Amino acid sequence: MKKVIYIFSLIGLLSFNSCTDELNTEPTDKVSGSTIFADASSAETAMNGVYRMLYAAGWSANWASENCGQTAVNLLADLMAEDHLMKEQGQGWFYEDYRLNVHGDYSNKSGRPYAIWNFYYTIISNVNYIIASESTIGGDPELKNSIVGQAYAMRAYAYYYLIQIYQQTYKEHESAPGVPLYTAPTVAGSEGSPRGTVQDAYSQINTDIDKAIDMLGGISNKVQRHVSHVDYYIANGIKARICLVQHDYAGAASAAAEALKKPSLKVATIAELGGNNSVNTADVMWGMEIIADQSSGFASFFSHMDADAPGMYASKARQCISTGLYKLISDTDDRKTAWFRGAIPSAQEESASSYTSYCQIKFKMADYTTRTGDYLLMRAEEMVLIKAEAECHLQQYGTARTTIKALGNMRDSKFEERLASRTDGNTYNSDTNAPLSTLMDEILFQRRVELWGEAGRIFDMQRLGLGYNRNYEGSNHTEKVATKNTNAASPLFIFPLPQSEIDGNENITSADQNTIVQ
Repeated sequence: MKKVIYIFSLIGLLSFNSCTDELNTEPTDKVSGSTIFADASSAETAMNGVYRMLYAAGWSANWASENCGQTAVNLLADLMAEDHLMKEQGQGWFYEDYRLNVHGDYSNKSGRPYAIWNFYYTIISNVNYIIASESTIGGDPELKNSIVGQAYAMRAYAYYYLIQIYQQTYKEHESAPGVPLYTAPTVAGSEGSPRGTVQDAYSQINTDIDKAIDMLGGISNKVQRHVSHVDYYIANGIKARICLVQHDYAGAASAAAEALKKPSLKVATIAELGGNNSVNTADVMWGMEIIADQSSGFASFFSHMDADAPGMYASKARQCISTGLYKLISDTDDRKTAWFRGAIPSAQEESASSYTSYCQIKFKMADYTTRTGDYLLMRAEEMVLIKAEAECHLQQYGTARTTIKALGNMRDSKFEERLASRTDGNTYNSDTNAPLSTLMDEILFQRRVELWGEAGRIFDMQRLGLGYNRNYEGSNHTEKVATKNTNAASPLFIFPLPQSEIDGNENITSADQNTIVQ
């Protein structure tokens, strides 16, 4: 009989090792959940283990270096779209995502379909133990409510990514097959859940994030104990993202506004942001502080991004902005030169550094000696962008203009003039390289530039019903994928289920598989 197989041990939760190539997915029978979660402090230790997973590598049988947690998902989802490219192939890590060429890896435990499935379902399995122990956790009641609230938020977060990666976007696909839902602890022999529908998944996500907000908002100190923890404001930020995908624009605007109330939070200047590698910047809402003994070195986000980091992967597989997006950036916008190289004469380009045309310099390793740099998972700027976009969708044009100025004026010395040239309107270009015209065009453009490399552009294309063309005049894309389907809702924009899930879950068969394109 087939059984659910994506279960992580409670022991593993407390002593997670980032260096393992093959994760232990078997449950433990050595320590009971009631023992581990006997008090709120123990539950907090368990929750810290969940956060550790967000920046740990090794979610597949091989190729651990390209599976470095949440930032790896953000990066591959960026490369699958049109604004981000790799100048060289390197060893193929992330380049196959850029080529839209990972579908065929669904049948093994080394490819993207398995790695991402394993990553998020491991998180879900662990937080389900915490949620199930809510009534028995002793100790400080406020700390308990905080930890359980965080667990609900992280379950919503994991399902939010799973449903976007393994199925088309919410709007117009509500009845399409979703992902298996688990809301109770799983043990060896637990029966696997069926796929359900996209609506089923979002109903659970909405329930979980609202529960998290309620619990985290009910404690006297709503601010996180550590920057890696989800607090009331971050939970609202997650809700804003969830609402945006569902086209619940009133909900998105409201949640983003609440998230922006986080004490001391502000939009940062480019100078303050530095290399986007520190959780101590005033705009950072949520991030993973990476200390030297927790750095995964070669298997890290900055290894893949910073072409100037000695001996790291990016020096041989450089990450660049597309010429299509770059040309839309105003010359008075600080990001144009602070985050990206311009065109460099080929005779002056270096073969193994960021000094090559259009190479990114937005993300820089903080310390080359220790190979460290913090991972930023949510910034104030994103909440401003969500709020402005939602207001524009709602045709609240005056309010949307005021909102977007909070970001634009911090980036472009002539942003007011630029914004004044945009007509009020919530329509946007289907050709993403076309000149900007409407207010919505401008807001979406600001999102593309500000969140380049950190938000996963393909997710935005999905929710906005967009496709793309890399094969335009002056394109610097090394893989133009001209023979592949890059129209809106392309089956290449989502992943097939891993074969191991089909083999191991008695309620999912090959008939439930997504379209496999090779």
